Amino acid sequence: MRRAYADSRIAITLRRLRSRFGISAPKVAVRTHIPWYWRALATISVLSISIALAGWIYDAGRKIAGFDRRETEQEITTLRARVDLLQEEAAKLRSLASAGESNVRIERTAQEQLIRQVKALEQVNGRLKEELAFFENLASADGKEAAFTINRLHVEANGTQGQYRYRLLVAAQGGKKDREFRGSVQLLINLRQAGKDAMMVLPEQNDPARQRFDLKFKYFQRVDGSFQVPPGAQVTSVEARLIQDGATRATQTVML
Repeated sequence: MRRAYADSRIAITLRRLRSRFGISAPKVAVRTHIPWYWRALATISVLSISIALAGWIYDAGRKIAGFDRRETEQEITTLRARVDLLQEEAAKLRSLASAGESNVRIERTAQEQLIRQVKALEQVNGRLKEELAFFENLASADGKEAAFTINRLHVEANGTQGQYRYRLLVAAQGGKKDREFRGSVQLLINLRQAGKDAMMVLPEQNDPARQRFDLKFKYFQRVDGSFQVPPGAQVTSVEARLIQDGATRATQTVML
């Protein structure tokens, strides 16, 4: 029994040896030992060479395709400088345009003022011509009895709601030139209010400033002033009367 057991152990040992050193034995590779830092250095060198080669190939491909980075950067720099120059020129042109607009506005304002002045001078010239004709007529008038006239009655809105300004010229014609007129002027103002006609008479009976309507002259006298109408009333006409000793010596009416 023991012999059989020993034989079996010897057989197993032989089989193991045969499997290691025989035909079916595993292959064994013999390598030279290299430190890890040399391996790391070699790996880094290979990667650096690969990256540089890839970059060179990329640049070469772009050059072949007609794209050069240096030329592009130079062109971008040139375009930026051109843009800056154009912006400066645009700023100068905007400044010139603004100055031109200011000059145009100044010239337009001056022209409008000149037009207003010319119109005002034309009006003054027209009034002077009327006064000259009136005074020539007044100087040539002759007669035994004095006659009185109202000339150039003018009424206009004063800009304030319901307020009007008036002016007129009263004169004596004929008679004795040294005779003095003493009297007053009276205004009859016709109104249209709430669809109805109304009338105002100035000066009123209880007006504390009645003396502003009194007149005293030998040859002529200018009269001007203002009056106020009720809110919503519209002046349709104004009649001026020259009153002396309770009698009406002259009248003139203006329509509005």
